[in-house]
Amino acid sequence: MCCNLFNKLPAYSRVLISEKSIKWNQSQNPPRNATKCSVLAIEDSLSFPVDKKFQFDDVIDAQQFDRDVLSAIFEVAWEMEKIEKKSPGSQLLKGYLMATLFYEPSTRTRLSFESAMKRLGGEVLTTENAREFSSAAKGETLEDIIRIVEGYSDIIVMRHFESGAAKRAAATAGIPIVNAGDGPGQHPTQALLDVYTIQREIGKLDGIRVGLVGDLANGRTVRSLANLLAKYQNVKIYFVSPDVVKMKDDIKGYLTSQGVEWEESADLMEVVSKCDVVYQTRIQKERFGERIDLYEEAQGKYIINREVLKVMQKHAVVMHPLPRLDEITADVDTDPRAAYFRQAKNGLYIRMALLKLLLVGW
Repeated sequence: MCCNLFNKLPAYSRVLISEKSIKWNQSQNPPRNATKCSVLAIEDSLSFPVDKKFQFDDVIDAQQFDRDVLSAIFEVAWEMEKIEKKSPGSQLLKGYLMATLFYEPSTRTRLSFESAMKRLGGEVLTTENAREFSSAAKGETLEDIIRIVEGYSDIIVMRHFESGAAKRAAATAGIPIVNAGDGPGQHPTQALLDVYTIQREIGKLDGIRVGLVGDLANGRTVRSLANLLAKYQNVKIYFVSPDVVKMKDDIKGYLTSQGVEWEESADLMEVVSKCDVVYQTRIQKERFGERIDLYEEAQGKYIINREVLKVMQKHAVVMHPLPRLDEITADVDTDPRAAYFRQAKNGLYIRMALLKLLLVGW
């Protein structure tokens, strides 16, 4: 018996990327747990007129999305996967120019956004280290830089070292701003690809058990993911971290206000045995400043290795936003439950979808 990957959508959020509707079946790269979710079919009757405006001008934080919009974005991402596999590719964004303004180092996020834009026929202006090699080093304000860069481009993808910087940029710019991470604040596009990956790997989002492990105080990815998981029913989240990097009270308070059950634990093995998803993160040394003693206290406390895999459920997956250090050992990579490289590839499809939606609409 087949089950839809995504809920049936209300009229305003069903999606059509081109003149065609899409179908997905088991022969087209199915989720690993194909017995749980075997077919996605989006028929002509569920399609929308092209050029319907996207609901948002910017992508700033995870809270801005509701379930219907998430489901619709995920359907667009499925179509993007088809486009990515075609040759010579799409011209959906031909004539559009994206600026990547990165004040912190990035490999996956920056390159996946640039790849996403080019695979849709667009062009890219890039800054790899705007904090050091731009006018910011001379003291120019973020607002002034945004006003200048928006004159050269149609959309800005920005990573910044300060929490809240993306909101400042969006308040200044007259073109779309995409938050690619703002210090220890949020990373909404990572959260979107994480939830998309969970849907594909596990086959559902309601009723899942997720363990968030590692640096929960400084990890913007886990903050955004927790916010998105709160959109779904009967979810339980476990927080497993060293004392110095526990999840902050604002996220725990938000989850409580949304009726999401959560629990803090120091026992990784016990949590892993209960979870559908184990989401590991690295301890972020760069956030500790001169307190190397605190970093050393936290580093290496929770490691996922073959012994941990032995207590994991067979259907469960290990995820990681990457880069990793030693918090997942290399011998885990060959286990089919290691989903982090599939997760990274899904980032391309989600970012292709967001660029398309922000620039030309549904």
